[in-house]
Amino acid sequence: MKDVPGLFRSKIEDKSLKVAVVGLGYVGLPLAVEYASRGFSTLGIDLDKRKVDNVKESKNYIDDVDDSELAADIKSGKLTAEENYDSIGTCDAVFICVPTPFTPNKEPDISFIVSSSKEIAKRLRKGQLIVLRSTTFPNTTEGYVLPILEESGLKAGKDFYLAFSPERIDPGNKKFKTGNIPTIVGGIDETSTELASLVVGQSVTEVVKVSSPRVAEMEKLLENVFRSVNIALVNELAQLCDRMGGVNIWEVVDAAATKPFGFMPFYPGPGIGGHCILIDPYYLEWLAKAYDFQTNFISLAAEVNENMPFYVRNMIQRELSFKPVSFKKAKILILGVAFKRDVDDTRHSPALKVMELLLQDGAENISYNDPHVPTALVDGKTFSSVKLTPRALKSADCVLITTDHSSYDYEAIVRYSKCVIDARNATKHVKEGREKIVLLGDGK
Repeated sequence: MKDVPGLFRSKIEDKSLKVAVVGLGYVGLPLAVEYASRGFSTLGIDLDKRKVDNVKESKNYIDDVDDSELAADIKSGKLTAEENYDSIGTCDAVFICVPTPFTPNKEPDISFIVSSSKEIAKRLRKGQLIVLRSTTFPNTTEGYVLPILEESGLKAGKDFYLAFSPERIDPGNKKFKTGNIPTIVGGIDETSTELASLVVGQSVTEVVKVSSPRVAEMEKLLENVFRSVNIALVNELAQLCDRMGGVNIWEVVDAAATKPFGFMPFYPGPGIGGHCILIDPYYLEWLAKAYDFQTNFISLAAEVNENMPFYVRNMIQRELSFKPVSFKKAKILILGVAFKRDVDDTRHSPALKVMELLLQDGAENISYNDPHVPTALVDGKTFSSVKLTPRALKSADCVLITTDHSSYDYEAIVRYSKCVIDARNATKHVKEGREKIVLLGDGK
């Protein structure tokens, strides 16, 4: 095809460019809404009928998507949703935004990328641009997606175009959302990079081009491994402060953060959750083994972070040992089961892991409250969020703060509780009743 970039530019200018987003989860739905809101006909594809039905009925299920924006896009017809790939051949640009979990043995699971690529390949036509957004290991785009798409008989870089552009979603972040986060783009060739940059540039304010999909894939892993390593550092120091006594890790970090250069504050907690930070170190570790390389530093950081729920479990058991009640019969109230503040996302939540460990150790009276998560499945058992009342706090032998939601009244929580284990330093401004508070890493 002649002057493909020119064709894409003209379609962008007259808003005739058609976009498809495969996967309507935390990454896909915000992206689809972004394009539809900017006037582009957008098709959302998801095999989960519930998600498709919700989108069609303008029922928003992602906190980072504006309800009114979704409703307006559906009403205008700019956003449609289907539970199959039948119409994907009508689209000019296709974004793959499917999950990339790991197996029980901590190995990458790119089966969703593979299956979606096969479905796209069946309907691939000349001139289409395919952009992988799912977080994955280097060489996924070129080593897996590309050969699958070429099974269509079309040639990458000649008949169709392929790039990787990692998502940078931060659930709950009110300042940075899909549209205003700089976005990396790396194509399999110069034309693919140019086309992907043109299309991606319609949904974000800044596009940063890199030389290849592998660079873009590794860049995404670096972002998350950077956080994993630094969180592990303060988690380990928090445990050391508890062992030493007399040194509060939270005060230490805040003091270090006054340095105007060379330091970035990270804080300890009950563990890490969400999709990327927990999973990505294992993706990188798995990849490195293929090159006879051991990512010892990165693997150790992941180990430290994954051990934090066990450490918090031990804190609970230790405090209950001072109470006139057995661990088995003790009433334990967990505050916050989302993986981070003010979101409803429970993927790999450390709070749920703590609950699982308590259940496995024989605890019979566990309950939780989370204003964002009405129900939670833990170790095969369904829990429902209880009302956070003075009575509920008073009746609990131990209250554990695992997620520091901003809606919580921490003064009241401490006032009515017998014992508060704070894994987030959420009670730092509480003045009265501090003798009831057991703070992770407080050195006491």
